[in-house]
Amino acid sequence: MQLDSGDAALIQIVDAAVAEAARRSGHWLACRPGCTQCCLGPFPISQLDARRLRLGLAELGAHDPERAGRVRARAIGSVARIAPDFPGDPAAGLLDEGEEAEERFAGLADDEPCPALDPATGLCDLYAARPMTCRTFGPAVRCGPEAVAVCELCFEGASDAEIAACEVDLDCEGLESELTAELEAATGVSGMTIVAYALAAGAS
Repeated sequence: MQLDSGDAALIQIVDAAVAEAARRSGHWLACRPGCTQCCLGPFPISQLDARRLRLGLAELGAHDPERAGRVRARAIGSVARIAPDFPGDPAAGLLDEGEEAEERFAGLADDEPCPALDPATGLCDLYAARPMTCRTFGPAVRCGPEAVAVCELCFEGASDAEIAACEVDLDCEGLESELTAELEAATGVSGMTIVAYALAAGAS
């Protein structure tokens, strides 16, 4: 997957922080290959995430076209199921902004599996190209002033102090915002979307 230097640098920063958080978390971390707890229900992704996913799918198609075809088919099916209740432009796959749209999104297709998830193996077919939310969810990674979001399966029985001891601060919001703004300016497409729309785009 050929990423531009900015996105490659961003991924390097994020993955290094998450690896350190995972090291600190030790036995508290329940994340394992085949666990799909965080792969159900759509979530907002940036245009930078969407571009990375499409690059990953293109690379997969180059060396495993059948597998890539299954990902595309799952994405198209997911869009078809989600579109009637999509809180935004269902044709473009762009989410509306504002409190009302966020409330509508909160209850959107909670049990819908991510199209990148291989139902046979429980693994992500586009793991190297996964969005930032996927990269940071699970270990105790703090992104800016927001509360640390950890998987409900992780840190079972841990105290707040024990979780805090595992925290790693991730300072990449400025770089991510800058890269997203540059991409949106270059493409003319702006706003948040979801994985299904990102992967179904251009598919026939």
